[in-house]
Amino acid sequence: MAHKIFIDGEAGTTGLQIRQRLADRRDLEVVSIDPARRKDADARAELLNSVDVAILCLPDEGAREAVAMIVNPDVRVIDPSTAHRTAAGWTFGFPELSPGHRVTIAASKRVTNPGCWSTGFIALVAPLVRAGLIPAEAALSVHGVSGYSGGGKGLIAEFEDAPAPAPSADAFRPYGLTLAHKHLPEMVAYTGLSHPPIFSPAVGRYAQGMIVEVPLALWALPGQPKVSDLTAALSEAYAGEVFVTVATDLEVAGLSQARAGAAGYVRALDPEALNGANSLKLYVFGDDAKGQARLVAVLDNLGKGASGAAVQNLNLMLGLDEGAGLTVA
Repeated sequence: MAHKIFIDGEAGTTGLQIRQRLADRRDLEVVSIDPARRKDADARAELLNSVDVAILCLPDEGAREAVAMIVNPDVRVIDPSTAHRTAAGWTFGFPELSPGHRVTIAASKRVTNPGCWSTGFIALVAPLVRAGLIPAEAALSVHGVSGYSGGGKGLIAEFEDAPAPAPSADAFRPYGLTLAHKHLPEMVAYTGLSHPPIFSPAVGRYAQGMIVEVPLALWALPGQPKVSDLTAALSEAYAGEVFVTVATDLEVAGLSQARAGAAGYVRALDPEALNGANSLKLYVFGDDAKGQARLVAVLDNLGKGASGAAVQNLNLMLGLDEGAGLTVA
C-alpha cells in the first residue's frame, strides 16, 4: 500500500520540485487539495490529518499554522521553511550531519529541512569543528552566490517577468546587509560554533545553483592545521556517502591548474554544475606556505538545498530507499 503524502504549498518553487521528484513513484500517493476548497481551512486541516507525511512548502507563519492544525499523532511532518530549524522537538534534516544522524531522522515525527546556504556551510565547517581543527570560538565568514530562485516567487518574477528597465537587470546583487540572515541560527546550532559567522550572500543573474565559500586563516587557528588536514577530516566525515562528496587532492590540483589567464579563474567551479541533482560537492583549496585555505561547496539550491533534501528525508522517515526519486551528479 502506497504511503500518502500531502505537499501543503505544492504550487511554490520548492513544492513543484518535490512533486516532480515524486511523480514516478509507485510507493507514494501524492494527494492535493480540491482547488475550489484551496482557501478552506477545514479542507486543509482534513488533508493534513489524513496523510502519512505532510510536507510544508510554506512561508514561516503558514508552516507554524499548518503544524498547529495537525492533531493526528500518526502524521509526520517535513518543514522546508525556516520556522522550525532550531525549534525544540524538531530534527534537523541533514542526514550526513554526523554518524547516526539519519537514524534520528528516520525515527522522527518532525523534521526540518536545512536552508540551502546553511547546507553548504554546515557541511564544510561542522566536521572541522568536531575534529578540533576549527575552534568553537573561531571568527569565521561565509559568502557565495545563489541563483535567484532561492528568493521565491517574488524574486523569480522580478528577474524573469519584470519589464525593463528594472532592478532585475542586476547581474549580481548582495543581500543580507543587516547581518541578520535567517539561516544564521542553524549555522551556529549545527556546527558547534559559539558565534555566528559574518555572512555575505548574493544572488546572480541565473535561476538555480550555488557556491558557498568559507575562507580560513590557518595561521590563526590553534595548531595551525595544514590544507591536507582539512581535506582528510572532511573525507573521513563523508566517507561512503552518496550525496555528499569531497574532491580529491588530484581533482583540486587539476582545478587549480585549469586557469584562464593570469587571474587564475577556475572554470569548473560552476554554481550550476549540480543543478537537478541531490549532490553536494566539497572542495578544499589552500596554500600551506601562506597559511590560508578556501573551503568551497557547490550544490543546487533547489536540490540538496531544498526539494532534494525533503525527498531524502521523506525516504528515510518512511523506511524506503534513501535515494529513491533522487539523482547524483
